Amino acid sequence: MGYTIAQKIIKAHLLSGEMTVGSEVGLKIDQTLTQDATGTMAYLEFEAIGVPRVKTEKSVAYIDHNTLQTGFENADDHRFIQSVCKKHGIYFSRPGNGICHQVHLERFGKPGKTLIGSDSHTPTGGGIGMLAIGAGGLDVAVAMGGGAYYISMPKMVRINLSGKLQPWVSAKDIILEVLRIMSVKGGVGKIIEYGGEGVKTLTVPERATITNMGAELGATTSVFPSDEITKSFMKAQGREEDWMELSADEDAVYDEVINIDLSALAPMAACPHSPDNVKTIEEIGPQKIDQVCIGSCTNSSYLDLMRVAAILKGKTVHPDVSLAIAPGSKQVYNMLAKNGALADIIEAGARILECACGPCIGMGQSPNSKGISLRTFNRNFEGRSGTRDGQIYLVSPETAAVSSLTGVFTDPRTLGEAVNIPLPEKFDYNDNMVLAPAPVEEMDSVEILRGPNIKPYPETAPLAENINVPCSLKVGDNITTDHIMPAGAKILPLRSNIPAISQHCFTVCDKDFPSRAERLGESIIVGGVNYGQGSSREHAALAPLYLGIKAVVVKSFARIHRANLINAGILPLTFLNEADYDNIKEGDDLSLPNVRQRIADGKVQLLLINRTQGKEIPVLCELSGRTKDIILAGGLLDYTRNAK
Repeated sequence: MGYTIAQKIIKAHLLSGEMTVGSEVGLKIDQTLTQDATGTMAYLEFEAIGVPRVKTEKSVAYIDHNTLQTGFENADDHRFIQSVCKKHGIYFSRPGNGICHQVHLERFGKPGKTLIGSDSHTPTGGGIGMLAIGAGGLDVAVAMGGGAYYISMPKMVRINLSGKLQPWVSAKDIILEVLRIMSVKGGVGKIIEYGGEGVKTLTVPERATITNMGAELGATTSVFPSDEITKSFMKAQGREEDWMELSADEDAVYDEVINIDLSALAPMAACPHSPDNVKTIEEIGPQKIDQVCIGSCTNSSYLDLMRVAAILKGKTVHPDVSLAIAPGSKQVYNMLAKNGALADIIEAGARILECACGPCIGMGQSPNSKGISLRTFNRNFEGRSGTRDGQIYLVSPETAAVSSLTGVFTDPRTLGEAVNIPLPEKFDYNDNMVLAPAPVEEMDSVEILRGPNIKPYPETAPLAENINVPCSLKVGDNITTDHIMPAGAKILPLRSNIPAISQHCFTVCDKDFPSRAERLGESIIVGGVNYGQGSSREHAALAPLYLGIKAVVVKSFARIHRANLINAGILPLTFLNEADYDNIKEGDDLSLPNVRQRIADGKVQLLLINRTQGKEIPVLCELSGRTKDIILAGGLLDYTRNAK
């Protein structure tokens, strides 16, 4: 029996475990990336581990999230990260150099390598045949220190692409179709591989759009073959020596196969407030719009923006529409400026933003009240844009551009014959905004620069023998990390200050939660299906940790958030019978008797007692030997220190 692409990479990097679905495997990590919203905490954790120099082949810190500097906090974090990078052997991508996933794809990613990043859209690297996985910052810190990265061996899903896209139908429409088929939880515990003749019709930037939004499926990662198209892209980036061919064996076996005919796809949109709420533009009809934002790590490549420029050239943005465009990298920005496309975009009336995440994380460009905003981004969770009642639709750059001209949802196929935008034979690459670390002999003389907003990791403690606490919050299905720990221009600067940012924890759902949790001292949260979907932000675990959350009991977890809860020493529990969700109310007194001993003994089923209602509720605590020891120790940081 042959191997899939992902199985080949996992096999080549396997440090522990066996490649059987559901069992834990430890992987050697070749590369890491961080961004500044998660990076400060990741590097504080790396310092706490006590390893003087990173042990990966390449680790890169990007400044791309918190670039709006309305106070000292973001600038202080950037200075701290730069000094840590210089001292500990990490490359530093300066503000303005671009979005981490776009730049990493262009300049650092290598087929066949493993990459973990403290950002959930790290799977973008799968567009060139990497095994690229989003993770919590502490997992990244451990990997930088030479430790393995652990996952449950995923199932393998093959998506066969046949045919060729119609003119004006794009890669964004492919991944929206996948989301329509699989849903935001359909990829949990799975790796998505793309194959079939249709793959050969897609460029690397188009493949990267698809793997980027695989995060919205809940998938561990997504991956394309590394073929001649990949080779041409890397050659154009001056990195042909980094290329290797990589494909699935013909007799590889998949757990699930999905067939998609590219020629049958139409332009689509993910409607509010979920990436899998997908309709065709034709179904939505000519509804009035207020705003268009083009960019993000999903759709800000040279190819994307050249197509946008071709649509906008010689025309003017509709008077009722605000159009904002953010190139994904300095490389893209420079090339648009030099070939005249940037002038076409500006002349049409677009507002040009810096090469950063910006509106995608609520960092500026919030729409008007109840405003309809078409965005080429990857998430449209309620309130994520910064406007609580904003109506956010996820669309392709082509749909976004033509709609900005008409003022209503417009199918780009009405433009007629498509423009042909070939990828350049040579990209205009220049790494002058990437700073190399200090040589080993100079690292001891480098001073780490800390600002007053940078606070230490929250205090942890070994798991108690018994947990007797109230339920401080009960929430429903599909709670995202944006619900748990919101982003946006007001909150993101507090990412390095857990005491301060904890005051915003769950306020999207219940504005009184932080004060109630602090008053209770210790408590339990109850949730529904797919709890913790979305971003990799470990702050969605660290803020509850600071507020005294001892366990989270839900119907099911999203992968990264469950791992982050374990890393923080918070018990991740699931109902044995989902109907028992109805047997707990906020304020009920709950008890987990002999919980430490039962977990230490390897018991999977625990007993949760609702003392208020007099009910016994069986719950599952499915931990491996390693994750069991992490929970007993009080979290991954304590476990790692104890193992040294």
